[in-house]
Amino acid sequence: MSIGTAVSRVEGLAKVTGQAKFAADNTPPGTLHAALVGAPVASGRLLDVDATAALALPGVVRVLTAHDMPRFGAVQPPAAVLALPLQNDAIRYEGEPVAIVLAESIEAAEAGRDAVLVRCERDDPILPGTATREPPPEPRMLGDDLEMGDVDAILGTAQASVAATYIQAARHHNAMETSGTVARFEHGKLTLWDAVQASENVPLVVAAALGMRPDDIHVIAPHTGGGFGSKGYVWPHQILAAAAARVAGRPVKLHLRRHDQFVCVGYQPWMKQDIKLAATADGRLSAIDHEIVNSSAIADTHLEPASEASKTLYASPAIRTKQWLERRNINVPTPMRAPVEGPGLWALESAMDELAVALKIDPLDLRLANYAEVDPHTNKPWSSKKLREAYEEGARLYGWRTRGEAPRRDGDWRIGHGMATSSMGNFRFPGGARVRLRSDGTALIEANTHDIGTGTQTVFCQIAAEELGLPIEKVSIVWGDTNLHPASPVYGSSATGSTGSAIALACREINAKLDALGGKDVRASLRQANLPEMVADGAFTLPGGASFSADGDGTPYAMRTWGAIFVEVGVDPELGLVRLRRAVGAYSAGRIINPKTARSQMTGAIIWGWGKATMEESVQEPNTGGWLAKNLSNVAVPVNADIPLDIKIHFVSEYDPHASAIGTRGIGELGATGVDAAVAAAVYDAIGLRVRDLPILPGKILAGLSSQHAAAG
Repeated sequence: MSIGTAVSRVEGLAKVTGQAKFAADNTPPGTLHAALVGAPVASGRLLDVDATAALALPGVVRVLTAHDMPRFGAVQPPAAVLALPLQNDAIRYEGEPVAIVLAESIEAAEAGRDAVLVRCERDDPILPGTATREPPPEPRMLGDDLEMGDVDAILGTAQASVAATYIQAARHHNAMETSGTVARFEHGKLTLWDAVQASENVPLVVAAALGMRPDDIHVIAPHTGGGFGSKGYVWPHQILAAAAARVAGRPVKLHLRRHDQFVCVGYQPWMKQDIKLAATADGRLSAIDHEIVNSSAIADTHLEPASEASKTLYASPAIRTKQWLERRNINVPTPMRAPVEGPGLWALESAMDELAVALKIDPLDLRLANYAEVDPHTNKPWSSKKLREAYEEGARLYGWRTRGEAPRRDGDWRIGHGMATSSMGNFRFPGGARVRLRSDGTALIEANTHDIGTGTQTVFCQIAAEELGLPIEKVSIVWGDTNLHPASPVYGSSATGSTGSAIALACREINAKLDALGGKDVRASLRQANLPEMVADGAFTLPGGASFSADGDGTPYAMRTWGAIFVEVGVDPELGLVRLRRAVGAYSAGRIINPKTARSQMTGAIIWGWGKATMEESVQEPNTGGWLAKNLSNVAVPVNADIPLDIKIHFVSEYDPHASAIGTRGIGELGATGVDAAVAAAVYDAIGLRVRDLPILPGKILAGLSSQHAAAG
């Protein structure tokens, strides 16, 4: 048996020995290195780019501006940016590329970038204090407004209610590998070595921009050093690298520097959420009202559909959700690990904790009282749901029911406990894979998928080994090349369920062929049929030929992943410090293929949630509009010293036959949801202070406690 076994990563040795190649490791002969020159203002008009000093530097070959670049064709999603740079004199955000320096070395390119003089006419930018709300454009992929029941009437007569505003800061992804593209034209064909999460999308967008056929663009992306969503869409730097290579007549390597990451590949937007809950005296929800606004760009749109969680999590007869945009002179946001429900649960689960306190009900009991046996929004049954078991097992492992017996102080630290529900939509995409079973008893998987550090390649080999009855050592995989069989993207926690299902289906077809030959003795059967190998293609499709599904669209079932997160924190009220002491996460996510990599994913997700809750924020400068921090030295993220060893992960035994061909649902982002709300609840439990503005920084705790003391006289 391979599925359910704790297997180490099949690509691990290549990575730790330096054999794994990433996009920027490729340098074709004659490559020019590129550096982007960004606009120095957030809004205005470009007057001149003076490259005289740059071109005088040794190694600098050329400086490309809007005058040198071709006029790009119109692009559509999966392009992240529709208003492409270097096309006119408009400046829409600080750091928008206005020139590209090409040089014989990266050092020369960066020196040339620093020597370019940019003159512009500055306009007053639209900033956080001056932006206004507007409804998002239609159609929406997710986040449609909902009006179910008479919310206002119920709120007006409710026996109990809470109303609060929750804010979360913008955050940047900061994957270990910065994004980068190497572009080479040969005989009218374009090859891109690219750091991406969905290379199938790249030819579609780049071809539209450059007036090419997608079939003439070959993308190679075997290893990706993390993405967290920042490499999911196709970004302007990929188009600019290709265009620069065409103009220069030489390969071009455009590997973004760390500061480029803050303006070139998106971020999670600033969000403000107003939420109201109405309930009976015994805690049964009667209405949920959830209104959200997120920041976005002037010329491009990103909607963060955080309302999805409130539509599906609890059994409320009346639900109203409303989404808004607040456009600013800033680069466009993009999905970030645990989008949609992640931000939404920060507000919903925090409000649930406040309701539990108001009603003097245990927060876990309040959630159990509002357990949704069917989807409240669609009234569909769940494909599978064992959230109740996750609540119970998580509470047992944590000792939730006996937490009141534990000490509430540890020296200067006040101890607090908090919990929240975790949930994500079950994202699915069509995908495929080819499997070759060879006469020597080995198997090869071919699929244009990616491994962004999550262990998907290991899981794919396990699936094939299980289906074909082979030891996992006999299964290998090639991936990350658009010449291979098309596969699903690697985002939205979808890869295992989508591409993994395609692999399983291909293996089952091979098994059927073997059965037709008289048995599953691979060598004997293939030798008897005089076949060196047996090949099958598997395809995972969605109802109606859909290209995307988040919640079981087109099926009789609603599909989600579930969990419960319990945390213990210490708060030092004199210093405002918050420390994570321990955590327990229990999850209902279908069949678990590899407990080792799954546990790693969930542990990392909890750490991700802790960073969001207590550390991470990207601040837009209130006068100029640019990002205040553009390097890792000025961005706080969790490190080993911030994280305790005591993090327990539990998966409920489950098989979901409706979500995928292998019984799985996605887990990569589930563990990051609800953590922020659980932490805020634990801080309140420790010191009696509600912090509704993430991250929970020492200054906010000290200011809040000071206000409490002043109010108390």
